[in-house]
Amino acid sequence: MTEPDLIPVFDGHNDTLLRLYQSKEADVEKLFIEGTPGGHIDLPRAKKGGFAGGMFAIFPPPIEKTKRSAVPPAPSDNEPLPPELPRAEAITSTIGMASILFRLERAGALSVCRSAGDVRDAMAKGSIAAVFHIEGVEAIDPELAMLDVLHAAGLRSLGIVWSRPNAFGNGVPFRFPSSPDTGPGLTDAGKALVKACNQLRIMIDLSHLNEKGFRDVAALSDAPLVATHSNVHAICGHSRNLTDWQLGAIRESGGMVGLNFATGFLREDGRMNADTGLDIMVRHIDSLLQALGEDGVGLGSDFDGAMIPAVIGDVAGLPKLIDALAARGFGRALIEKIAYRNWLSVLERTIG
Repeated sequence: MTEPDLIPVFDGHNDTLLRLYQSKEADVEKLFIEGTPGGHIDLPRAKKGGFAGGMFAIFPPPIEKTKRSAVPPAPSDNEPLPPELPRAEAITSTIGMASILFRLERAGALSVCRSAGDVRDAMAKGSIAAVFHIEGVEAIDPELAMLDVLHAAGLRSLGIVWSRPNAFGNGVPFRFPSSPDTGPGLTDAGKALVKACNQLRIMIDLSHLNEKGFRDVAALSDAPLVATHSNVHAICGHSRNLTDWQLGAIRESGGMVGLNFATGFLREDGRMNADTGLDIMVRHIDSLLQALGEDGVGLGSDFDGAMIPAVIGDVAGLPKLIDALAARGFGRALIEKIAYRNWLSVLERTIG
């Protein structure tokens, strides 16, 4: 998949399945394989940018009558949580996006990977390595019957919440400035879900979870703690970003964090502004390296789910960030860890 002279990138998070689902196109396979006029990821641009794969998120979107931007148009310190999503709505969209993922696999556009070995094999043969991930588990019942079904279909990673409440816990609202301490912890069903994920070897993503929920997962889980697409709260004081103690807990568990490219979670002013330079991205990576060590940092772009810096533009722009890391003095071995090796390692220790 990747061009021969590019360092491959395995990415912690994208919302491409949601974009394709919401396009309402009958032949999304053709759109993805031949290239789309908008969005961030398709096959031609992935090849150009060295995109080797990642967590392909299934995000049940808010229903139309309550739909709002994922991030407020301007920083707000009192942004409310979006309302809960009815389970029936979540089931429809979750199954719809899962169907697209498997249709893309049948069309030869990617490989759905159920283990770290599958990821390595897909990368070796030049196929996009897609890990089936759910962001917000509203489609799963508190009795966890749906979890068994989704796991059998290939689910290997999930975020318990998006930025709204559900039967399992509470997400953080999109507030700036704000700490992530914004509500109660996991429900009893949420705690049971953590234990079930450990048993099934499903990776748990902490990126949208509030502080008390994070503490609950850290206390209950026997797996490395992972935030697939989050940044450093000390640089950008957004509720979505990780505080010093959270980063410490992740390091202690042998986990990792993927850098989120969303400008509102990068910038010190918390604004969504595409005129955001690579320097602030490198600054977050520097800070993550200091907090987590060389084995704890990766990329988690949020492609197709956020406003990203115009200098990157889309997945084809990934080499610009790689070049910026090299210009900062990072050696090739460290860049490879950040680009893909650390993700392979944590997947080995979570999904097997």
